[in-house]
Amino acid sequence: MYLSWKKQTTTDFSDQNINDLYNRGFVFTREGKGEMYETRSVRVDLNKFELSSENRRILRKSENLKLETIALPHPSYDWRIAKFGHDFYTQKFGDKIFSANKIKELLTNQEKSNFNLLLEYYYSVIPAKAGIQSSIALDSRFRGNDNGVENKVGYAICYSNNEILHYSYPFYSLTPNTSNLTPNLGISMMTRAIVWAKENNKKYIYLGSVKDRVGLYKFQFSGIEWWDGKKWETNIDELKKILK
Repeated sequence: MYLSWKKQTTTDFSDQNINDLYNRGFVFTREGKGEMYETRSVRVDLNKFELSSENRRILRKSENLKLETIALPHPSYDWRIAKFGHDFYTQKFGDKIFSANKIKELLTNQEKSNFNLLLEYYYSVIPAKAGIQSSIALDSRFRGNDNGVENKVGYAICYSNNEILHYSYPFYSLTPNTSNLTPNLGISMMTRAIVWAKENNKKYIYLGSVKDRVGLYKFQFSGIEWWDGKKWETNIDELKKILK
């Protein structure tokens, strides 16, 4: 599932060291505390990022989608979050890709997890469209009544420090109702994460890696760069030549 060139384990979790490792193409993994691998990493230089017309269109299409952050370990963990993630990865990529127990570990066990921030996405208001009444919950597992109908429809398990946000392990609702409301929920979540990172004075947001042409959807943002094994590149045409 992942493209990995080199692996290493770090015991120095200072911001300076982690920033340096990410700058050399390494990213945290879910395999264990301090475990990292070098990959064809993708990042956005937020000093160069500006919303394009397409980015703005995506945000308008999902204007009721809200983002909140939760520091990890999760202060009020609910087992349904891990089940939600496991169901998503099973449906999208197959069984045994991402277990509920591993997701729980990443969200609750600081001794074993490299990740320290959870992005939580929800609809504060459900518009009455596509035959869906505003009083109908998208997913009854994640339903609240603060400020109207609130439906949690997506998460991303992340690493964050003074300089970077690593947007990693996203999962979201695949129900028809959600798809009707936000046809591109995955990219809507990513776009909002990039905006959040810029607003919170991060220097870079890392978007995982690109191993094939499927990953080219990440390259719709200004300021995008990719790691070629030696340096950060901005030439997407060169990348396309090596992707299958």
